[in-house]
Parts: sequence; structure tokens; C-alpha cells
Amino acid sequence: METIFEVLKSIFQGIVQGITEWLPISSTGHMLLVDKLIPMQVSKEFFDVFKVVIQLGSILAVVVLYFNKLNPFSSKKSDAQKRDTWSLWGKVLIASIPAAVVGFIIDDWVDTVLSTPIVIAIALIVYGVLFIWMESVSRRVRIDSFKKLDWRTALGIGVFQMLALIPGTSRSGSTILGAVCLGTSRPIAAEFSFFMAIPVMIGASGLKLVKAPLSAFTSTEWLLLLVGFVVAFAVSVLVIRLFMNYIRRHDFKAFGVYRIVLGAVVLLLACLGVF
Repeated sequence: METIFEVLKSIFQGIVQGITEWLPISSTGHMLLVDKLIPMQVSKEFFDVFKVVIQLGSILAVVVLYFNKLNPFSSKKSDAQKRDTWSLWGKVLIASIPAAVVGFIIDDWVDTVLSTPIVIAIALIVYGVLFIWMESVSRRVRIDSFKKLDWRTALGIGVFQMLALIPGTSRSGSTILGAVCLGTSRPIAAEFSFFMAIPVMIGASGLKLVKAPLSAFTSTEWLLLLVGFVVAFAVSVLVIRLFMNYIRRHDFKAFGVYRIVLGAVVLLLACLGVF
């Protein structure tokens, strides 16, 4: 019976990860709440690995959904389309450099110093306000396709992604906010954010997995990893499709309001000593 409860928790964690990873609302803030409200009865070492593995499930969803767009070897593409795909990958890698370099240097410091409920709450609220502000001012969209996305803009988006190292900021939130402020359309900002997640999250996940005591995990723990991975993948596929349909017709204000409310809840619970 205890194993069944842990599997159900793993399913719930996978659902939360699959939803919040791709929306600009901070997966860290949500995972903090879930972990406090329905904590998994596992060691800290295992849970650190679990969070990494379900993130990889989310990444796989992007690869599957955008496989043709991201595949430079596709026989269905012309030579020009293949060059465009290689160019897109080059821009993704350029944009990934700032967060990769800084993240490698301060990874342990972020985990030990910045990963607090207060920091997460403040980041949620601040970025919520920024999203509402961004949608309240007039702006000119100059990039409505990946062909128009130049290398300098890609690097600028990468600098914004670097800010997502602060827990509660949201990786997708930072990159989308940065891309839109730099002149991209909402769909291009969202999709480029998805693509940037591939090298950054695989690199960050790989770094944590190398440090993890995988050989010490039990058969039950491996089951929890598998369940969380599969659920995060399936939910991510659905959420990405719904999110792209949504932002083609709406702005990001609703996400800004949601972030402010969630940040206030986290801040209140922290002040009450729940965290």
C-alpha cells in the first residue's frame, strides 16, 4: 500500500512538472508547494535525481513534437531548409552559453543559498509584475519567424535565460519575457524558449546525474523514476500544444496575475513557518 501511495505522488509530481515547465509560472515554486503538501517518503538524494529525471521527460516531449523542425538531416527538407535548421540550432546554442557557463559556476551556491521560499516568492511576484507591464506597453514585433531571429537577439535572449538561475524566476518565463522585449512575436518567443531548454536542461540534468548515487536506488525508487518520467512526458506534450494555441490568441497577462498570487501564497506560508 505504501508503494502505491508513492507511485500516486510520483504521478502527481510528473503532472505538475509537465504543466509548469513550459508555462512561464515557475516549476520550482510549484514543486516547492507540492513537496511540502504531499512529500514523497524518499531520501533527499533520490528526490534530487527524481526532479532531474522528470525534467528529462519534459524535454523529450519537445524533441518529439518539434522533431521535423529541429532535424537538419530530414530527407523531406531542401538544402536551404537544412541550412535554416542548422542556423536555428546555432542560435539555440549561442543563446544557451550564458546560462550554461554561469550555471556551472554557481550551481551549488544556487541550491544551498538561493533556493529558499522567500527568494522564490519574490521572484514569482517580480516577474509576474514584469509580465503584466510588458503586455501593457506598446511594442513593435520585428521578428515573426526564425529566419528573422538574428544572432545578437539570440544571445540577448540567452542573457535573460541566465536570470532564470534564480529559483522562482522560471526558465521559460525569463526567456519568453526577454524574447518578447527584444522584439519577437509570442509564438516565436515560446518556441525558441522550448528549443533552448534542450541543451540547457540536458546539461544541467547530466551534471546532477553524474553526482547522484544511482547504484544505491531500490527497485521501488526506479519504478517511481519511470512513472514520473512517463507522466511528465505525456503531460508536457499536451501542455505545449495547448499553450501554443493559447498565445496565438491571447497575451501573457493571465500568467503574470497567477505568478503574483502564487508568490503571495508562498510568502504567506513562509511567514507562517510552513516552509
